[in-house]
Formats: sequence, C-alpha cells, structure tokens
Amino acid sequence: MSITKNALIRYHTLDRCFSNPGKRYSIEDLLEECNKELRELDIHSEGIKKRQLYDDIRFMQSEQGWSIDIEKYKSGRTVFYRYSDRSFSIRNQPVNEMEANQIKSAIQVLSRFKGMPQFGWVEELIPKLDQSFSLSTNSDNIISFDSNEYLKGVEFLSELFNAIVYKQTLEISYQSFRTSMPKEILFHPYHLKQYNRRWFLFGKNPEYDNITNLALDRIHNIEKVEDKYIENTSVDFDEYFEDIVGVTLPLDKEVVKIEFIVKKGLAPYITTKPIHESQSPLKEFEEGFKFFIKVIPNRELESVILGFGEDIKVLGPDDFKDLIAKRIKENMRNYY
Repeated sequence: MSITKNALIRYHTLDRCFSNPGKRYSIEDLLEECNKELRELDIHSEGIKKRQLYDDIRFMQSEQGWSIDIEKYKSGRTVFYRYSDRSFSIRNQPVNEMEANQIKSAIQVLSRFKGMPQFGWVEELIPKLDQSFSLSTNSDNIISFDSNEYLKGVEFLSELFNAIVYKQTLEISYQSFRTSMPKEILFHPYHLKQYNRRWFLFGKNPEYDNITNLALDRIHNIEKVEDKYIENTSVDFDEYFEDIVGVTLPLDKEVVKIEFIVKKGLAPYITTKPIHESQSPLKEFEEGFKFFIKVIPNRELESVILGFGEDIKVLGPDDFKDLIAKRIKENMRNYY
C-alpha cells in the first residue's frame, strides 16, 4: 500500500488525536479533525467518509503501518478512541518496512539527477537519507530510465520551472537550426514538456499571436527581465497536445483520420504502445492488421510512421499517404 500526501495527513491527524490527553475523540470527532486538516490543504476537498477512516485506523494497527495499540472506551453511549500507551506516537517510531522501501525507491529516482547542475543538492541529500534511515543505496540497480544525460539545455530546467511557477518574464538567447547566430527573444514561459528524450519550453513570444515552443538544447542563455508577465489565459496544455503526436501543433491543418495496415509481427507493438490515444483496436485483414488514428499530421508523426519501415503501410488520407511515399522515395535516393 502506497502512502499518498492526503493519507499521510490523515495518519498524523489521527496520531495527534489518539495521543491527546486533554480531549476525548469519538469516531465523528476523528472524522471532523481529519477533514478539517484536508480542507486546510485544499479548500475544495470533499474530505473522507467513515469507511475510509476505519480503513486508516486498521492500516495504522497493521504491521505494514505502525502496529498501534488502540483502546476503545465508552462514556454513556459514545465510544471514544485513544492510544493504550498515552506516550506512544507514530512520530517516535522507527521507519517501518513499507516506508523504507518507499524511501529507497525515491532515492533511486533522485539518483537519476546526480551530476546535473540544478540538482546538486541531490548529491548531499542521498547520503543523509541513507544515514538517517539506515538504508543501503549500494544494492543492485533495478530500474533504468530512458534519459539523455548528455543533452544540452537540461541545465536550464530548474530555472525555467521556477520562472513558470513565479510568472517571470525572460530574455532568451536562442539559436534555431535554421539560423547561424543566436537571437534574443522576449519570452513569457508557460509549460515544459519532454518528448523523444528532448525538452521543450512553451510560452508567449510577443512577436507572434500563437503559442511558441523552444527546444532547450537550442537555448544559449537566459536572463530575467522586468517586463510585465503576460499570463496564460487561453491555453489548456492537456488539450493543446490532445490531437498531435509530439510537440508541434500545425496551425493550418485539421484533425484527420489516418488509416494504416501493419504486418502481423508489428501489430502487438502498435497495440501495446499506441501511436496516439485515439488509436482504434486492431482489425485483421489479408495484408495484416488495420488501425486508424485521429490526429493533426505533423513532422513527429511522419517520423514515427517512417520509423516502422517496411512493416507499416499508410492507406489514407491521400495527401498524407503521398507525403510518406515522397519521403521514402527521397530516402531511397541516398542508397541508389
């Protein structure tokens, strides 16, 4: 069982109530205290019901939790709850097995960022966690991530993240692949996205009406400026990426239904890792398995299709089919 932030708040609230010698707590009182703490964290929280509260208490009593010993006693018709040992608190207990495993997992994830300039604090934090909780980080490495530690521009991630959070206008020295020299761009950052092991920054360039995206590996320098920050009031980035593969949203194209057939050997890969969330279930035909997706065609989609080589055949629409065929023919000229 994983412990979420809300669950941890509830456990510590119950711990405080169970160990309070100056007040009695019924199940209704405990529920009120937990929901009060949750609403302080999020004013829109609907809180929890009694069933969840009972589950929380059972978890705290279990070996996976803290093995707490609860005493129930009556006053009139009301049942009250408290620790049998009033000096007990989960805050005073050693890390249990579940918590230790969660900390170990967190350390493994944090280890990914060692050596990156903006995550220098990780180098100090990991040995402190290891020493404080008697954890060993020298065990076999059981998880790897598809990251590119040599990618240019990742040193700007922390600065850009903070600029988005604190709504800071930036002047970015940026050199696209089409220019020979960097250009200074006034930029209002809104969103960071990773695609194909590269990072992209989305925001407002006052020179254009629409959202602009910048590849972090093309950024030379970033400076904070005092220009008034233009807030994002119109773009929901979940919706922005909904109809595309990758990060490029063409402004002159609409969503189309792209149909393709794949050979039987490729079908399981396409099925388990869809090209796009709109992908239809497979249908078997004589040539292979047929799929379709509903997307706005862009360069990233072309690259994905071409990456499957001879195992995929685009059926339509005709303009996209012709575009893929043209790129294949141009590629063939490199070899003949």
